[in-house]
Amino acid sequence: MSYSAQDGADSSSSGWKVGIFAFLIPVAVVAGLVYYVVSSARPTGAESGASMPEAVAQRIQKVGSVQVQDSSAARVLHSGEEVFKAQCTACHTTGAAGAPKFGDSAAWAPRVGAGYAALLQSALKGKNNMAPQGGGQFTDLEVGRAVVYMANAGGAKFPEPAAPAAAPADAASAPATATK
Repeated sequence: MSYSAQDGADSSSSGWKVGIFAFLIPVAVVAGLVYYVVSSARPTGAESGASMPEAVAQRIQKVGSVQVQDSSAARVLHSGEEVFKAQCTACHTTGAAGAPKFGDSAAWAPRVGAGYAALLQSALKGKNNMAPQGGGQFTDLEVGRAVVYMANAGGAKFPEPAAPAAAPADAASAPATATK
């Protein structure tokens, strides 16, 4: 093939057009990205009426917390019905996961026959699909009261566990005296 002057002119004019587009397209893309980043909505805190440090503190707040309580402080014991409504009702009202339904004498009869101590141990340590209830929000005595409440509704005649007798305050706080 022969090379003509016109072919060379077309080649050089198309070369500079490609060069301009090769330069302008990346510049336009970079300029568009810069504009996007600079103009994007950023939380200023002005929308919620909070200052920037408060808005940051709200976004990075803790998920949980630890509560330290005095274990020797006086505490009101919950009744069996209160514990049942707070802890046991989800499964024992519907019979979920094989739990005996509240008030179902036929389902509770074999369990009542095992006795209160066996029922309490099952509740505190867990059995089958029931998770252990001991060491949680309620004391062992309160869990025992809930066991009696449910078992008695199912035909048992267990007495409700009584609260332990408090130590006499006068004897515990009185200073020891030495005798000769």
